[in-house]
Amino acid sequence: MSNALTVTAPEGLPFIDFEREFDAPVAAVFEAFRDPALVARWMGPDGYGVELPEWDFTTGGRWSMVNIDGDDRYEFRGTFHTVRENEFAIQTFEFLGVPDVVSIESMTFEDLGGRTRLSGHAVYPSLEARDGMIASGMETGLREGYDKLEALVAA
Repeated sequence: MSNALTVTAPEGLPFIDFEREFDAPVAAVFEAFRDPALVARWMGPDGYGVELPEWDFTTGGRWSMVNIDGDDRYEFRGTFHTVRENEFAIQTFEFLGVPDVVSIESMTFEDLGGRTRLSGHAVYPSLEARDGMIASGMETGLREGYDKLEALVAA
């Protein structure tokens, strides 16, 4: 893909920043986050199935997702605390395979005149939790998911 994902994890600080541009308008990228049928088409690593038992991308909404790799199931859940259309979202993120570790993530959808810049900031309860997320392959899953999102919104 022509638009590279940038992931930054500053040494000694419990957060991760990420940024990716998309060759599509903000409204299309935002809708691909809002519509569960679209989310299921791009969320997660290549080759994994996706189930969305809950997906309410609105302020106060809840979400749950299962990534499926053969017989392995990876469950996630959270709450959308704030969602402002075509602009901003704050959510919690919890991987149920590592209980009691919840991150708070913000995403900004920036209009670049027919293109979109998505910027995110994820804060973890400890440096160890942040490093565990990095070690889990999070960057690969994010990159592969965003490549599928790019193909979806560019179509």
